[in-house]
Amino acid sequence: MSESASYQERLRVPLRWWAQGTMLVATLWLTLIVALIGHAAWLAWVVTGVVLAGMAAWLRSYGGARVEVSDGWFRAGRARIEMSYVGTAEALDADRTRRVSGPEADARAYLLLRPYLRQSVKVEITDPADPVPYWLVSSRHPRALAGALNAVRTGNPADQ
Repeated sequence: MSESASYQERLRVPLRWWAQGTMLVATLWLTLIVALIGHAAWLAWVVTGVVLAGMAAWLRSYGGARVEVSDGWFRAGRARIEMSYVGTAEALDADRTRRVSGPEADARAYLLLRPYLRQSVKVEITDPADPVPYWLVSSRHPRALAGALNAVRTGNPADQ
């Protein structure tokens, strides 16, 4: 197996999620300011600050999932597997991703899907001791990810 192929991607949330979350928090602030006017308006600022910090932490955490092929390992989110147990990788378009993650899904599969990414890569798992038949991983660049996985698996850098 070739160890030269590598791929790295972070599944960050889109900017519109940050904008919508900020507008939601601003609405909360406005509601609290109006409700607490003349009493404890400072409480509106405190609550809003805590909610804003919580929202930012959640968006960073959710968007912090990494997809990586390097050093003989394939990592997707918190899961990782040695490349020796990775079979064929197939880049899927939006329609095929919807079908494989829905009506054609296997309940044993490992899924790292993000609703804001419509394309994915289906990665066959060949470990006989692993009950997971495949991983389905969202990606902004599914062809590049599948190419890197297949290149390491076959030892052919032309697959990248």
